[in-house]
Amino acid sequence: MMLYPAAPEAATRFLKFVNASPTPFHAVHNAAIRLKASDSRREKDEWEKELVPGGKYYFTRNQAALVAFTLPQKWKQGAGLSIVATHVDSPNLKVRPISKRTKQGYLQGNGSFQSKLVKIDQPILRVPTLAIHLDRGVNDNLKFNQETEFVPILGLLEGQLNATKSEDKEKFPNVPRWHRLLAGELSVAPEEIHDFELSLYDTQPSVLGGINNEFVFSPRLDNLVSSFCAVEAIAESVQANYFPTLEGNVNCIALFNHEEIGSSFLISADMGHAVHPNYTSKHEEKHRPVMNGGIAIKTNAKQRYASDAIGSFIVKQLVERKGGKVQEFEVRNDMPCGSTVGPMLSKLGIRTVDVGNPMLSMHSIRETAGSHDIQHAIDLFQSFFEGFVALDKELTVD
Repeated sequence: MMLYPAAPEAATRFLKFVNASPTPFHAVHNAAIRLKASDSRREKDEWEKELVPGGKYYFTRNQAALVAFTLPQKWKQGAGLSIVATHVDSPNLKVRPISKRTKQGYLQGNGSFQSKLVKIDQPILRVPTLAIHLDRGVNDNLKFNQETEFVPILGLLEGQLNATKSEDKEKFPNVPRWHRLLAGELSVAPEEIHDFELSLYDTQPSVLGGINNEFVFSPRLDNLVSSFCAVEAIAESVQANYFPTLEGNVNCIALFNHEEIGSSFLISADMGHAVHPNYTSKHEEKHRPVMNGGIAIKTNAKQRYASDAIGSFIVKQLVERKGGKVQEFEVRNDMPCGSTVGPMLSKLGIRTVDVGNPMLSMHSIRETAGSHDIQHAIDLFQSFFEGFVALDKELTVD
């Protein structure tokens, strides 16, 4: 066996996407670029008047959410929707709008907002922990005050003393050097920056790892993996041989923001928890999905997920058509369970199933997922767009 074999092609493309997408705004921007390259048309107000059979469209909201859809050549008004729903936000630290804070000679950072995208590829801010010598109990119980002990350090105080005019202080309640840095990145004057929303991110690039390149080590896997796969699937579907012959449902993807806080069918795609080799007891014995083992269908008796038997059957059939595998995930009865957009959207009356790629270290600054699972998810979504309508006609459900 060759050491460090060639990386899965889809995983390599995902790395470029996630490295260029530190925030929901960047993720939506990059998704729109991909859709535009596939000849999708961006729509704004009153777009309903311009829809035509065979058309490919997308629109964004607040720069942080995106919906893309394609109309089949034989589209008729009133047709159903085949939807893949994901989210583009991930846990992160944000800088406060009034962010100047100093203490004991250190300059501390906090938050900001901008309608122009900015991505600074250097480690400007850091939250250093207290040395273990000064906190001997840290290994037993790590606790910190989120207001006073979780503030990033921007630099040394003396570094901003060259801008101390009172008029500067009145005009810019934030750190002058911080404003100049943003202004330089955006090629604008500091006084042109009126507000901003800045998120902190790990500047170390995402990479493939493992002895066989079988893992992706990256932040924001939850849930940029599902979002990337949804975009790729719908972009590739319009170039597939089957696209001109489609009839029935409108194929659609929806990339939502703020998730962490009939004839239609919806796949709610969000990452799932792979079994951890050091903590196998955290999973129910018969429901232990593994990375690179295929898409996982999520079920929960307390309705934290929207999957039911019919939805699960449909996913299994769609995956089988692409030669893939399906896993099952259900939490232990004595463990809490997260949720997704699935149960919320199912209240609209749309049949819904929750699926996701298994991963480790969810919500960590450095998460881990299977590199082959990226193509597995793309295959499922493409199979969904291509074959759901015909499969649905074969189902008889009272």
